[in-house]
Amino acid sequence: MRFAAIADIHGNCLALEAVLADIAAQGIAQLVNLGDLVSGPLEAARTADLLMTQDFLTIRGNHDRWLVEQDPGEMGISDAAAHAELTPEHLAWIGSMPATAVFKDEVYLCHGTPASDMTYWLETVDAEARITRTPRTKVEEVAKGIAQSLILCGHTHIPRAVRLADGRMIVNPGSVGCPAYDDDRPVFHMMEAGTPDASYAILERTDDRWSVDFRLVPYDHMAAARLAEERGRPEWARGLATGWLT
Repeated sequence: MRFAAIADIHGNCLALEAVLADIAAQGIAQLVNLGDLVSGPLEAARTADLLMTQDFLTIRGNHDRWLVEQDPGEMGISDAAAHAELTPEHLAWIGSMPATAVFKDEVYLCHGTPASDMTYWLETVDAEARITRTPRTKVEEVAKGIAQSLILCGHTHIPRAVRLADGRMIVNPGSVGCPAYDDDRPVFHMMEAGTPDASYAILERTDDRWSVDFRLVPYDHMAAARLAEERGRPEWARGLATGWLT
């Protein structure tokens, strides 16, 4: 079994096009999408249009949920920018997505953790905004009750894999379209991939064990950065141009 996993596109259609082309070039026909599809100052409608033509399993992320649950006047700036571009058809499509799913009976999909689309699983942010790897015992506590041997999550935009003591593996494929961002939960902090390339993962099972190939795909990231700058989001422009906010 061999397939690709993508996550956290955030309306970056240029990055999504490059990733889909790279996946096709690898001869991979199966794909799953872990959510946060269109939120941001880039090309929400164009991204949604492209995704709606694809035939792969997609779950929702926290920003997808907010797009259909919140009043536009109460949305954050990135969600409001995306919402202004989306049609009722786009929003109905987003609203139909499940929060979690199982792929081919063998792979468990969630955005953040099984219980929360807003919780980091493989990283921890402390009170001083330091970001560290979550200890394996805590990772395993969250994974209790999941029978599948491969678990996929997104949300942090950082590519990472953790092998649990029982052999199960948890993989975050990184972000297709947003390599750096800041957030104020639980405290103000920055997540930075350190590269502007679009990130995704190829998963393959052989002899009852999973392997992961993290791929970084170059694309015209400066065009995306210029669009963010034109739309009044200099912090997005910095992240898209460099993979860093600092």
